[in-house]
Amino acid sequence: MAVKREGPTHRERQALATKQQIAEAGRRLFAERGYVATTITAISEAADIPVPTIYSAFGSKAAILNDIIRRAVVPLDVNRQHELAMADPDPVRGLRRLATLQREQFEAMYDVMTVTYEAIRIDPEIAARLKEIMASRERAFRRHIEAIADHLAPGVTVDDALDIYITMVMPEIYGSFVHERGWSADRFETWLADNLVWQLLGACDRPAVEHS
Repeated sequence: MAVKREGPTHRERQALATKQQIAEAGRRLFAERGYVATTITAISEAADIPVPTIYSAFGSKAAILNDIIRRAVVPLDVNRQHELAMADPDPVRGLRRLATLQREQFEAMYDVMTVTYEAIRIDPEIAARLKEIMASRERAFRRHIEAIADHLAPGVTVDDALDIYITMVMPEIYGSFVHERGWSADRFETWLADNLVWQLLGACDRPAVEHS
């Protein structure tokens, strides 16, 4: 009686390991040199994997970046975290949960975000992928805001709150505070949480930024 194999075969494990090696090398080079300046040949040399193997595994530089994006996002379990924040009966605590999630995303993949925004200027495949990501992100934000609509500050509509939220969690804001102005990630998270609560709910006095 034949025994059904469970899990990937040895060859499949090798293929997965090769893809991971390529993705890790690509991420390092994209962060160091940028998307445009990084070639498949450079990734090949950094990963110590032949160019034909890279093309066989991915087919294009855009596909490598898409794989890097996927690998960065999956461990964060973003959809689950959004659901937990939205389900919190305390709207203030729910927004603070989202601020924590945003901080974790930026810490885990700010380099990937930066290179993606560079790549969309020249690569339609990446531009289309980012458009999908941003649309999904906006839908998640809107669901949360609609769930707390009864708690929004007077005069703040759901659309207003969505505009404020999207603007405050732009990577450029995080990059300016943390990478250019020298803020800690903790300080950024506190600023974001306090201001989301204040701007959307009017639930506290205008927060003072504390140094850390």
